[in-house]
Amino acid sequence: MSLEVACLSFRQPYAAFVLNGIKTIETRWRPLLAEMQNCTLAVHIAQKDWEGEDWRQILTDRLGMNSVQIEKLLESGEKFGRGVIAGLVDVGETWFCSEDVACEEMRELETAACLNELNQKYLTRLSNPRWLNEPMYSRGHKDVWTVHIPSHLLPSSSHQ
Repeated sequence: MSLEVACLSFRQPYAAFVLNGIKTIETRWRPLLAEMQNCTLAVHIAQKDWEGEDWRQILTDRLGMNSVQIEKLLESGEKFGRGVIAGLVDVGETWFCSEDVACEEMRELETAACLNELNQKYLTRLSNPRWLNEPMYSRGHKDVWTVHIPSHLLPSSSHQ
């Protein structure tokens, strides 16, 4: 038995942020996840790191994390290595982030995305993150692709 599910590659540290419930909004330049509302998405950890450190300032200034907490969070994201499917997350609604979003709301969205400057991007809510029991090796792809995750790798809450 296995679970057939769509998969998307995330660069570190964002894969760790998604699977640890810190990043609850995914941002893309096009509505990549819009068709997946109310579906489960597998999280693939890309080989490359995200370029830029916006996230560090958001974790410290807005989420109040100290350097030890941040280091632990980053380490947790590396427990399965790279080039693996590491977990699952539920996909919510997708919407376009226009330039007329109020400052306070934009700040909340940026904090949830662990990223600044969301104007003109498509935002998608992510919820219910869970790590697989162990990693599943897989090559990454540019867009969403389909994977089959053996049931023994699924966290117990995912068995239906």
